[in-house]
Amino acid sequence: MDTDRKEAGFVGLGFMGSPMAANLLKAGWAVTAWNRSPAALDGLEALGGARVAEVEGLRDKPVIIFMLPDLSYIEASAAGLLASWSAKPPAAGTAVVVMSSVSPAAVKDFGARVTRASGGNAVVVDAPVSGGTKGAVEGTLAIMAGANEEDFQRLLPLFSAMGSTVRLLGPLGSGSLAKACNQLIVGTTTAALAEAAELAERSGMDVAALYEVLAGGLAGSRVLDIVGPRLAAKDYKPTGPAKFMHKDLSFVLESAAAVNAAVPMADAGVELYAALLRQGLGDRDLAVVRQTISNLSGIARCNKTAKTN
Repeated sequence: MDTDRKEAGFVGLGFMGSPMAANLLKAGWAVTAWNRSPAALDGLEALGGARVAEVEGLRDKPVIIFMLPDLSYIEASAAGLLASWSAKPPAAGTAVVVMSSVSPAAVKDFGARVTRASGGNAVVVDAPVSGGTKGAVEGTLAIMAGANEEDFQRLLPLFSAMGSTVRLLGPLGSGSLAKACNQLIVGTTTAALAEAAELAERSGMDVAALYEVLAGGLAGSRVLDIVGPRLAAKDYKPTGPAKFMHKDLSFVLESAAAVNAAVPMADAGVELYAALLRQGLGDRDLAVVRQTISNLSGIARCNKTAKTN
């Protein structure tokens, strides 16, 4: 992996990918990107980046980052790249870095396919992130890596341009498992805050005042600091679509089943976020789980009324 060449391919310039790629440019990396819609590519070019018409146009980059919604999107977008590598292998040590939230088990399978297609010359590293769009813009993401020590050290300058907390958690798949644990905490904490908000408001309490006092005690958290204001204001403009939380919590269940771990909070979270999807709220911000709980409260009230009549 030739990290002396500060060149990277970047696939996926969404809410998170665009500022991450911009921070690589600021750190002196030459970034060439592919994105389904052209507007984000225009923005990257304005910052000094470049574009390719197809993902396989990135085949000779020493590092290729994927920041797409799920592994199925990555596999579809990488199909031409892997076909190109099967015909002519890339340079030894080429790194494919999956920074999306994906299944810990499935990313291992993807790594094996990349190894076969590249004649053993390319390695997959999973390095999902936490910190939201704020962390992506500020370059303060937490980056959870699954790789061997040598590959991690070679990629550390790349990761450090996008994040302030970068840790190697173990071999391939470990980063994705760490992200699943992260989402277990974020998803259920956001849901608990949303429940508290609905209970407080329906009882005549000011939610912002409640959150202010909670922040000064043991209930204070980064989730409260960042998501709390949106929950209190019922501001559901997307900073990251809520629909992905259901996917991420499903990875918790998958991983827990593999090691016989009980995850009752994840079980409840999957059901709640499934309700959110059924209510058609998946494209709104994660804070919209408060609306889901409000809607469920209405259903519960109707059921109670029906029983008493």
